[in-house]
Amino acid sequence: MPKKYHHGDLKNALIKAGVEILAKEGVGGLSLRKVAQRAGVSHSAPYAHFPDKQSLIAAISTEGFNQLYAELEAAISPYSKNPKKQLLDGVKAYVRFAEENTDTFKIMFSGILEKEKDYPTFVESSSKTFSLVVMVVQACQDIGILPAAPADLLAVTIWGQIHGIVSLALEGQVSHTVLEQYNVQDVVSFAIEQMLLRQPN
Repeated sequence: MPKKYHHGDLKNALIKAGVEILAKEGVGGLSLRKVAQRAGVSHSAPYAHFPDKQSLIAAISTEGFNQLYAELEAAISPYSKNPKKQLLDGVKAYVRFAEENTDTFKIMFSGILEKEKDYPTFVESSSKTFSLVVMVVQACQDIGILPAAPADLLAVTIWGQIHGIVSLALEGQVSHTVLEQYNVQDVVSFAIEQMLLRQPN
């Protein structure tokens, strides 16, 4: 018997089901019929929210970026006068988000969303998140703890390095001899410290 959902709950249930299917079967195993079955609703129910599976993937990614943005903002907002603390705590929030929402995290950065520009809410959400990173990087540059460079270019460089470490860890590709001594947060914090400019005494 199909489950009954309050207004708004069905969409979230479908997104959750989509994440679970993508995590186990990949994009090739995803269909709106399977999503409906996993969510316990009629086969036609998903079409009220998603015309096709790409729109569902866009919704999953958008919700992921909305959550990531909220967690980053919560981490950095108490430290508006301390850019270094914003950077370090923002990075910690990023790692925490990846570890606690691994399946969604992988989908967000998997490249399986085709024609991203067709989904303006996704573009807005992902762009807003990146702008927050750029803002923190710019603040760190302003006080001389990150090198002078175009802030967006430096933000991509920093994000890319942190994301690479996190992704390697999630895929089990970081040497166990390292992870026996340090957790992922330790490794990422070390990477950030290497990027910061030494200040004169």
